[in-house]
This record gives sequence, C-alpha cells and structure tokens, in this order.
Amino acid sequence: MPIPWDLSADAWHLFTIFFTAIIGVLIEALSIFTASIIALVAVVLLRVLTPEKAFSGFSESFILLILAAFLVAKGVIKSGLGRRIAFLLIRRFGKSTLNLGYCIVATDTLLGPAIPSNTARSGILYPITHALSLDTGSTPTPEGRKKTGSYLMMTAISGHTISSALWFTGMAANPVGAGLAAQFGVNMNFGNWVFVASVPCLIALLLIPIVLYKLFPPENKYTPEAPEMARKALENMGPMSRKEWIMGITFFGMVLLWAFSPVLNINLAIVAFLGLSILILANVYTLKDIREGAGDALETYVWFAILYMMSTALNDMGFMKTLGAQIATYISDYNWVTVYILLTVLYVAIHYLFVSQTAHLLALYAVFLQVAVNAEVPAALMAFMLSFATNYFAVVTPQASSSNVLFAGSGFLPSREIYKQGVIITVLNTVIFLLATPWILWSSSL
Repeated sequence: MPIPWDLSADAWHLFTIFFTAIIGVLIEALSIFTASIIALVAVVLLRVLTPEKAFSGFSESFILLILAAFLVAKGVIKSGLGRRIAFLLIRRFGKSTLNLGYCIVATDTLLGPAIPSNTARSGILYPITHALSLDTGSTPTPEGRKKTGSYLMMTAISGHTISSALWFTGMAANPVGAGLAAQFGVNMNFGNWVFVASVPCLIALLLIPIVLYKLFPPENKYTPEAPEMARKALENMGPMSRKEWIMGITFFGMVLLWAFSPVLNINLAIVAFLGLSILILANVYTLKDIREGAGDALETYVWFAILYMMSTALNDMGFMKTLGAQIATYISDYNWVTVYILLTVLYVAIHYLFVSQTAHLLALYAVFLQVAVNAEVPAALMAFMLSFATNYFAVVTPQASSSNVLFAGSGFLPSREIYKQGVIITVLNTVIFLLATPWILWSSSL
C-alpha cells in the first residue's frame, strides 16, 4: 500500500507506537509510566529510532529541572513550611467562608513556584481544606457538605488550575510545553512566563472564589471559628524551626535566580539542583528521604523524557507539520484571529477525552501549534495560550487532573457537581484568557 501523506514508514510506525501509548493511558489500560516504557522498548527493538535518539530525552535540561524541583518540593512539605503559610493566612483573613476560599487560593499560588506538581500541592491543600470544612460545621454527608465543605473543595481545585498556569514551575508539564514551543522559535522562561501570565491569572484568581460563591453558595457564610483553629494549629507547630527557615530562604533564593536567569545566564535545572544540594547539606531533606520518597519524581522524569522524545522525533520526521497542514485545509479560509480562537476552544474541549494534562499536551500541543503557524497566527501567542490552557482546563471533569483525586474522593464534592461547576469555571477561564489576548500578544513579543 502507498504510504499516506508522503511520509516515511518510520514516521508512521513511530506515530502508531506513540498513539497506542496515549490510548492505553486514556482507557486506563496502562499507567502512563508503563505505557511510555513499553513505547521506548518498541521504538528501539523495531528499529524505528536509534538508541541514541530514543534516550535523548533524558538529557534535556528542562526534564532534569522537573526531577530536581520535585525533590525540592518534598522539602517544602517535609519542613512544614507549606502548612504554616496556609494557617497564617487563615488566622488573619478566615472569618468568612468567602475569605477562606481566597486563603486557599492564595496559599496554593504562593506555593506554586516551589512545587512543580499540582498533584503534590493538592497533597498540602487537601488536609487543610478538609480540616477547615469539618471545623466550620460541615460533614461529608448529603446534608452537611453544603454548609462550607463543597464550596471550599470546589474553590481549591478551581484555583489550582490558575496557580499552575501562573508559574513556569507551577505544573510539571509547563517546561515540556516550553521545550516544544522552542522548536517553533518561541522562548519561554521563568521570567517572561509569569509576566505574560500575570494579567489573566490574577483576574481569574480574583473572580473564581466569588463566582463559585454566587453560583455554588455555601450555607454557612461566616466562619468565626476558622481563625481560632488556625491559631491553635500554629501554637502546636511552635515557632519556625531551623528547617523551615532554611527551606524558606532557599525557596526565595531559587525563585529569584529563576526570575533573573535570562540576565544571569543561569540554567533553570542547575538552580533547582543548587537548591536541592543546599537542602541536603543542611539536613532539611536527607538522602534517606530521597530514597524513600523519590519514586514519584523518578517515575515522572522517566515518562516525561520518553514521551517528549517521541513527540520531538515525530516533529523532526515532519509528521506534526504534515498533520497540521491537513487540519489547516479545513480552516484555511478563516483569518488568523478566528483560527486562534477555534484552536483554543477545541484544545480545551478535547480534554473531556483525557485523564492526564501531560498526555494531552504531548499528543496535541505541537500539532495545534503547527496548524496555528500555518494559518499565520503569531507563534508566541499560540504557544503561551496552549500552555495556559493545559492548566486552566484541569477542572472540566473529576478525572481531568490527578490533582482533583483527593478532593473528588473527599465526600464533600460529588462528581456531578465537579462536572457542573467545572464546566462553568473552565468557560470562565477560557473567556478570561481569550479576552486577555491583546496583553498576551504584546507581552509575549517583548
């Protein structure tokens, strides 16, 4: 049979292996780690790619950044600094349920640059949100959850979508998107990412708690007991420990170095490894901790490296460009603004079919970006919008992100409510970011 689209047989073989791995994850037949390992073995044994090319993803600096930053995040959790920040905010501002919603969102946003996994941050936020729900008279029952628990849980996972979009290191897939965008000549780094994201993200962070408060209102509007609960928790924690001080100073130093890395010409991954080495030398995060808790970091590193390598190889073989050209034939009659809006909305809507933000990005990001470039959409505008969308659509379904799992299983938030409120928040996020297009276009071009 003739090979379609004038591509090589190896390009089609690689696409088949890549697509099969993604489908295996979508139908939950395999974990993304298992699927990627099998895919790596297949591309080498079937001689689709050379071993050198197949292992090339493991040497990418932004993939190593994910590994190091994951380990640093363990130090934030282990030191107790994350919980202390949350309780300090609640003690000061937590006298109403709406204020508690903003406290949860603010805590998540402050932790974003130091914890490059929305799932890991959910592990900090969930026990705090759960305790707040119980202490404000809410229980995980059909009658009791409506008091405060359902609202606080929904606010937590909704705010999570924006805190992840605000920071380059706010979600593990963000640096991967930057790596893919670099192939189109788009430069994304810690500094310009937060600058471009700042306007739409800050607007969304301000609107999400109040929109949910109006459309998904808690029965108990006031929570005078929450500050007292936070005060007692802080008393039990005692003054800031030596480990918390070291973690806080190290965290602040890493953020500064990431922010000024383009000026100082410092590699982002090296900054993360510098922070990790300080924590190890200061005994904040020990080698024993690494051996016991580094499994998820290593697993994430492996499957990111493999799937990124395959996506890059498909692009090098011309597959993404050809597929983009085929899709572009259906929208070639539209101007670039219409194409940009259509691609953004389609990219968000398709996430109903995915259970992983990263799998979504690896499967579609380069294709959609290629279609946009073919239609003369500014590459930087589309690249940033697709990266932001990979974060802000994470609440569209209960399974849309692994960071939703704890909250969806809490008993305070039925799945039907996540579907209902998740659509509202996803539409709100999409509208905010599309309306911010002039800002994104201008700021991404600087």
